[in-house]
Amino acid sequence: MAGYIVRRLLQAIPVLLGTTFLIYFMVFAMPGDPIVALFGDKTPPPQVIEQLRERYHLDQPFIVQYFIFLGNIFRGDLGTSFSGQPVSEILAATFPVTLRLALLAIFFEMVAGISVGLISGLRKGGIFDASALVVSLILISLPIFVIAFVAQYIFGIQLGWFRTTVGSGAPTQDLILPALVLATISFAQITRLTRASVIDTDTQDFVRTAASKGLPRTRIVPVHILRNSLIPVVTYLAVDFGVLMVGATVTEGIFNVPGVGRTLYQAIIRGEGPTVVSFVTVMVLIYLVVNLLVDLLYAVLDPRIRYAK
Repeated sequence: MAGYIVRRLLQAIPVLLGTTFLIYFMVFAMPGDPIVALFGDKTPPPQVIEQLRERYHLDQPFIVQYFIFLGNIFRGDLGTSFSGQPVSEILAATFPVTLRLALLAIFFEMVAGISVGLISGLRKGGIFDASALVVSLILISLPIFVIAFVAQYIFGIQLGWFRTTVGSGAPTQDLILPALVLATISFAQITRLTRASVIDTDTQDFVRTAASKGLPRTRIVPVHILRNSLIPVVTYLAVDFGVLMVGATVTEGIFNVPGVGRTLYQAIIRGEGPTVVSFVTVMVLIYLVVNLLVDLLYAVLDPRIRYAK
């Protein structure tokens, strides 16, 4: 197991380097001068522009800029935004909000999706199964901003169950509605994945053997069917967690969530290269760690999986 973890960590190094290089290239190769853009319609003195260029190493060749950035990352320095605020402070203020939002969404979609998918798979061809497939297909077809606006109108304005926008400090109760909106699309995917996996597992020999030994269905379903059906679902949840951490921009914008997605979008609009690159680098690290943990979880879900020494 230890050898497997070391190999995966070594494999993550070129992934991290390649990703950061591509992101850095795409951000800083964009046309326009981000320093001049900071001043808007005003024309700053040339001395000020030169000082800012030197401060942010924009006077250096691209490859030199990249290696300076990389060295700072390995020292734990995420850099400074063009507004003068350390990127680490911006991340510290926004990351916990998005993390809570993502965990809530993962919880909702996991509980609902696995439950509905399991029942659909065990009752294949029934009314519940057909209804679940139709609902999941509708949810997959709807854009996320449509679901968000409808949820705001129904649950926020008409019923008054939730606030339509997230308040100061982003309290957890204000994050429930945007988390439910984020969970709708993934709920549909998890439902279909769980259903297909349950149907396939239910026909395996080890399930028939368990039934022939006289084990009750109440034990066969959770221990033999559900446990072995969760591997594709867990894989999807790991990918979805990474997507939620950086891809909730639309939902965070609609609900005014002060999280990573909205901050990253604003940084892109303003041409805040250091903020964009540092945020994406941290998200890539989180994504790699989550996928490693999921790979290790496979052996827990399916005892047949073992990691070679």
